[in-house]
Amino acid sequence: MTKPAILFLCVHNAGRSQMAAAFARSIGGDALTVYSAGTQPGETLHPVVVDVMAEVGLDITDQKPMALTEEMARASRVVVTMGCGDECPYYPGVKYLDWPLDDPKGQALETVRAIRDDIRDRVAALVDSVLTE
Repeated sequence: MTKPAILFLCVHNAGRSQMAAAFARSIGGDALTVYSAGTQPGETLHPVVVDVMAEVGLDITDQKPMALTEEMARASRVVVTMGCGDECPYYPGVKYLDWPLDDPKGQALETVRAIRDDIRDRVAALVDSVLTE
């Protein structure tokens, strides 16, 4: 049986989607395939995002923003969009969730921590539902 896959998608793939993917990998372990991508990937992750993830024991320093591929989307059971609106393409037959989350870029540390914690809670519920389907 193929492992279920989740794709976390935003514009620059430098913050929200990277945090979500790190939590999904941590929570789902080997039971999941996790993708993280952007429609217009940035050059690097936002440093504050790397810092707040380290605070909860998740090292994402080796992650790089990646461009969305059709293969990622079609392989995913669920695509979670985060702030990309009409820039995120739609693939028929794939379940979509839109999480209205603030962009951590340029935000104060406390704000980014709140975004991180919201993402962690959402990802935990999503991973549980995907693995029990």
